[in-house]
Amino acid sequence: MTETVEAVFRIESARIIASATRIVRDVGIAEELAQDALVAALEQWPESGVPDRPGAWLTAAAKHRAIDLVRRTETYKRKLAEVGRTLEDVSPPEAVLGEPDDIDDDLLRLIFTACHPVLPTEGRIALTLRLLGGLTTPEIARAFLTSEPTVAQRIVRAKRSLAKAGVPFEVPHGDDRADRLSSVLEVIYLVFNEGYSATAGDDLVRPALCEDALRLARVLAELIPDEPEVHGLAALLEFQASRIPTRTGRDGEPVLLADQNRSKWNRMLIHRGVDALHRAGRGPYSVQAAIAACHAQAVRYEDTDWAAIALLYGRLVSLTPSPVVELNRAVAVSMAEGPAAGLELVDALVAEPALKDYHLLPSVRGDLLERTGRAEEARSEFERAASLTRNARERDLLLERAARVEPGA
Repeated sequence: MTETVEAVFRIESARIIASATRIVRDVGIAEELAQDALVAALEQWPESGVPDRPGAWLTAAAKHRAIDLVRRTETYKRKLAEVGRTLEDVSPPEAVLGEPDDIDDDLLRLIFTACHPVLPTEGRIALTLRLLGGLTTPEIARAFLTSEPTVAQRIVRAKRSLAKAGVPFEVPHGDDRADRLSSVLEVIYLVFNEGYSATAGDDLVRPALCEDALRLARVLAELIPDEPEVHGLAALLEFQASRIPTRTGRDGEPVLLADQNRSKWNRMLIHRGVDALHRAGRGPYSVQAAIAACHAQAVRYEDTDWAAIALLYGRLVSLTPSPVVELNRAVAVSMAEGPAAGLELVDALVAEPALKDYHLLPSVRGDLLERTGRAEEARSEFERAASLTRNARERDLLLERAARVEPGA
């Protein structure tokens, strides 16, 4: 029974917290109320049985605890004014079960609150995974190879910062909504990328993080169906997630894109990505999704439309100028026009301060040098790349590539 209750709570926790936050206007207190509802379920369900709608039961329990809390506070009347209703309007738990629209609105408000730009990026990520992903502090710490006290401090500081700044529990409008939405999309994107290509540790991929980010992207696309860039991000993550099973070998070693078994790419996720791409716009996530679609729709690596990908990266550079995007464009150009053309672009990036310690710069340069027959230089670049990466799997691959470089290749 305990496992059942905890499983339901993990699935429904974001909606429970969102509903409670609408009443108490404080995500920290709302999370505590959600935990109280969980305790109540652990005490009552073994005797009464699991309700037909366990998520709704937990939500109702948390709501009523929130209302009781409001009753006990000195600011009772002010809180009632903010909520916009009287206690007499509040239905008992049985009647609260049928409010899906309100719950969805609350969930959207929670997403915008947890990802508020007033918080540092690390705080936004930790709070989002806690409140919306349902992850515990130890799980977040393991996912990002950070100590539990560090994650706990980030979450506590994030909650305090939101309360201190008086961040309203609302979906913003106009220019403020656009600014806040970009923060929300960035958090989901960063969470997925950390799972897709871990920056440190012994594992190249952490599928659980990718699953959490993909779920959040899907939820956001349902809640804000009129935002093209939301569908662009969802499409991008669907396409990328389709390749996860083939990105590592039997022992966890990285498998390069050219060597991946495309018959094992998840076709259902690719179809979902195509559907989302049809609703996407022209923003940076949508362009990245179009690039991912080019890869996903190539039956063989040799069939990849590198010319189209190079053009898309050119469009991405105009939208979000970045040395990293330029590096990716150089790779596409090298495949479309030859390694010498790509190497010329990469060499222009060598002096970029932002790429000084970025291991993929010497990695890409090593590959292009090897393809142009400059073996010793290529080996040196692979070794430098290996010294810069903090991921053990990538380091092994780069050292292996350095050892495999043929003299005079």
